[in-house]
Amino acid sequence: MLSALIKPFAPKPSGDLARLGVLIALAALILFGALRYDNFLSPFNILSFLRYNSMFALIALGMAFVIMTGGIDLSVGGVAALASVVSALASPYGWAAGLAAGIGAGLVVGMLNGFVISKMRIQPFIATLAAMLAAYGTALLLADNQSVSVDYDTAFVSIGQDDFLGFPIPGWIALAAYVAGWIFLERRPSGRHILAIGDGEHTAALMGLKVNRTLFAIYALSGALAGLAGVILAAQFGAGQPTEGVGWELFAIASVVVGGTLLTGGSGSVGATLAGALLLGMVFNVLNFENGLGWISLSAYWQSVIRGAFLLVVVILQARLTAKSAT
Repeated sequence: MLSALIKPFAPKPSGDLARLGVLIALAALILFGALRYDNFLSPFNILSFLRYNSMFALIALGMAFVIMTGGIDLSVGGVAALASVVSALASPYGWAAGLAAGIGAGLVVGMLNGFVISKMRIQPFIATLAAMLAAYGTALLLADNQSVSVDYDTAFVSIGQDDFLGFPIPGWIALAAYVAGWIFLERRPSGRHILAIGDGEHTAALMGLKVNRTLFAIYALSGALAGLAGVILAAQFGAGQPTEGVGWELFAIASVVVGGTLLTGGSGSVGATLAGALLLGMVFNVLNFENGLGWISLSAYWQSVIRGAFLLVVVILQARLTAKSAT
């Protein structure tokens, strides 16, 4: 059982030692927090951490698959904001309607991205940037430029606020998504196709792979996962947030890169991406505890500076590990 849980995070024999670095950094940060702060490992902090960061883990998973193909998806933050509004508007009809509406909104944007990129051959950066702006604009129009309260008379808020077997429901959702993603990448031929496309679309086409169909599906998946993150956002905070999601795409990209996935595509790990998302979330959690001690008082701006510097250090370490594994 233990080996099965560790396997998704293990570095490949081909020399991906860089992915081991994120695990070392995550373990060191947890140890530092446990030794320095009271209640850092308390059930309340752990469950709150997992509940909140499940949203970022979901968008990071979709981004990982996109980057493995050599692409990028800048629309995930806007899609999450749009999905939160759509799901909040649909919440009076029940939790299932709110869930389906939010995921559906994300799926539609993802499918549009996939069509424009795979069929019209528009660069992913431009296509998804346009989709991001359109998603934010649509969210503001639907919400009339304000937060949209969810219906508390239905069970919609339970998606983001309740627990199951003592574990947050958002955490269960993210865990299920990552298990499915790992199985898809490591155990299904389609997962190998994604990495082959990242190594070179032309070569993959010559091999007989359905490049356009795969790209369309991957961007649709990224949109759906961002939509699911938006549903959790609305359910967790009790309102659709049309202005939320700014910078989420950068968090997702950072999680993927810290996890050892190359921005050029052709390589990647689902488990290491999850570790990368947890690591960046843990940095924010540690900074909150540090503020609570009263020794320092860091504003949100300084916290962003520190997280950026921490990310740079981790990426440099990853690059060194990659260079050593290549020699």
